[in-house]
Amino acid sequence: MHRQLSNGTRVSTFLTGIVLALLGASASGGEPIDALGNTTKQQMIPAGSEVLVEKLKESLPDLPIMAVYETPLPDLFGVDLRGGQTLYGTKDGGFIISGDMYRLGDKMMNLAEERRAVGRKTVLDAVPRAEMVIFSPLGQAKTHVNVFTDVDCGYCRKLHQEMADINALGIEVRYLAYPRRGLDNPTYDKIVSAWCSDNPNQAITELKAGRDIASSTCANPVAKQYQIGQQIGVKGTPAIVTASGALLPGYLPAAELAVRIGLE
Repeated sequence: MHRQLSNGTRVSTFLTGIVLALLGASASGGEPIDALGNTTKQQMIPAGSEVLVEKLKESLPDLPIMAVYETPLPDLFGVDLRGGQTLYGTKDGGFIISGDMYRLGDKMMNLAEERRAVGRKTVLDAVPRAEMVIFSPLGQAKTHVNVFTDVDCGYCRKLHQEMADINALGIEVRYLAYPRRGLDNPTYDKIVSAWCSDNPNQAITELKAGRDIASSTCANPVAKQYQIGQQIGVKGTPAIVTASGALLPGYLPAAELAVRIGLE
């Protein structure tokens, strides 16, 4: 038997579907990290956005709001969600828009992505170097990239094969673990073994060449780094995050990587 839905119920169901599709796996548990790198569940909201926030909470009580902020448009507020997604809502809570806002001019600017970059940089700058596996160039590095990596990912392996060329360009590569199939998977165990190895750099190189390494375990940051990746919008591997927080998803050859980060 089909049940007739009210207009309000249809809207709420529709919005719930949109948000769940947007969030995907990034809506899993863990302490939220907001767009500015804070790890508090209670965020300040700007004056004038109270009605919008209240209506969002009523319609979508599980919506993982990280921050609410003013936009350049009067009476329109941005709403950052866990996982890197953005909504925009009117002051009266009558309308929301899913997507990014761009400023037009001599150069079109993605305002939502600018905020995400700030958040990614803040979060990743707080990760201790000792918890990463780092491949550094000889001499002083010109810049660095953070790379969320999986040892069984074909394009992660392809990127790793170019490590010498990347380092030769003056780029330091800081690996963070991202077992893309989750934490209950043989790949997760491989990554843990690499991080717990006496020589993690060599262990990762062996795994990315398709060779086995000795199984081992220890107190390790793999699950935490996987969660960080989900929170800042990583959807697959390799996911390259520049020193400024820009996300470059997917494999890039060494020369193209240098161009994309402004070295060439």
